[in-house]
Amino acid sequence: MIQAVPQNSTVVAKFGGTSVADFAAMNRSADIVLANPQVRLVVLSASAGITNLLVALAEGCDADNRNCRLDEIRRIQYTILDRLNAPDASRKEIDRMLENIAMLSEAAALATSPALTDELVSHGELMSTLLFVDILRARNVQAEWFDVRKVMRTDDHFGRAVPDSTALRELTQTMLKPCLQKALVVTQGFIGSDPKGRTTTLGRGGSDYTAALLGEALHVSQIDIWTDVPGIYTTDPRVVPLAKRIDRITFEEAAEMATFGAKVLHPATLLPAVRNDIPVFVGSSKEPAAGGTLVCNTTEDLPLFRALALRRKQTLLTLHSLNMLHARGFLAEVFNILARHNISVDLITTSEVSVALTMDTTGSTSISGNLLTTSLLTELSSLCRTEVEENLALVALIGNKLSQACGVGKEVFGVLDPFNIRMICYGASSYNLCFLVPGDDADQVVRTLHHNLFE
Repeated sequence: MIQAVPQNSTVVAKFGGTSVADFAAMNRSADIVLANPQVRLVVLSASAGITNLLVALAEGCDADNRNCRLDEIRRIQYTILDRLNAPDASRKEIDRMLENIAMLSEAAALATSPALTDELVSHGELMSTLLFVDILRARNVQAEWFDVRKVMRTDDHFGRAVPDSTALRELTQTMLKPCLQKALVVTQGFIGSDPKGRTTTLGRGGSDYTAALLGEALHVSQIDIWTDVPGIYTTDPRVVPLAKRIDRITFEEAAEMATFGAKVLHPATLLPAVRNDIPVFVGSSKEPAAGGTLVCNTTEDLPLFRALALRRKQTLLTLHSLNMLHARGFLAEVFNILARHNISVDLITTSEVSVALTMDTTGSTSISGNLLTTSLLTELSSLCRTEVEENLALVALIGNKLSQACGVGKEVFGVLDPFNIRMICYGASSYNLCFLVPGDDADQVVRTLHHNLFE
């Protein structure tokens, strides 16, 4: 069953890329929207595959590759248009956007930039929302297309822009809220605009964040996240087929899972919901009747071990210096250098003469996936000796009061004898225990732990 919400309340429904991948998927999503009259705002991602194609174009490519990718984008969108019998105005608008993508991708072939990347990538959401409005209107629903960039004001950190929540709240109340009273509104996730009016993106997975921010600004009663899995599981079912769905989970537990790699929710999604105690429902658009997971402030059951999350492509940076010994200010200097290069540290452990830290290299739409630039390493090498290890995976055990329980270490690491544990972080949070393992061992480590703790 679809999660029931109180009467006379507003629900924001967000649909991911697979939920709007093609004509059939869009119609299933429309069924879900129309089944709940309290849904007044729909937030969409780009159709599955489109964002990856646009990112590839933004990286700059030769004419043959460029044309191949442009043809694939056109094919995906026109497959939906042709089934839809869309009005001429919609076809002209899609054609205009496709021409714009072609022009921007030619510019990217000459010179790439984060601003150009965001402008190019934004077209995925703009097109999917136009098509979804026509899907709804074909069913005689009064639906309205809304450009989220009018209200989603951000800074100019292209690829991972930070929303201005004060401006968003004010603009949403004056520009978006009145529309909801007249029509079912369809808008874009993931994109925004900076103070100069240039298009920005919130980072990969940012459509969930958009839905939560708009839900907060509108004071809604619930945010529904429709994806390709029916809820949140004890771990990724593709890694462990025996993973179990969690019917109710607290904000803290779900936020930890999202932060440490569970892809059902974007890590920042829950912050606006937590601030306003807005429940978040996660379900599958392919199986809406299968139920899902409700994320809320409190649950009756708070187990010691709740779930396992896995984050791949981790980089470990180890800094060695005898100057650390009984010295003050060394770590401050290291963090100042990292801050100047716009890098936030994820996990950290220290010894007398060395410090090891990780950075998550996933999540941004910016062109360079490597955070450890030559200029950063050069600056660090003037301070200490650096050592870089790549292709590691972060395994996070999510639970409750872990740092206060006895025997956790034995239960977790006692079954991991065959594996090399590269780094452990435990005690800073009562909700997680994290450790790094070689990337090639990650799946087997998760399977072993899940079998021991959850099966």
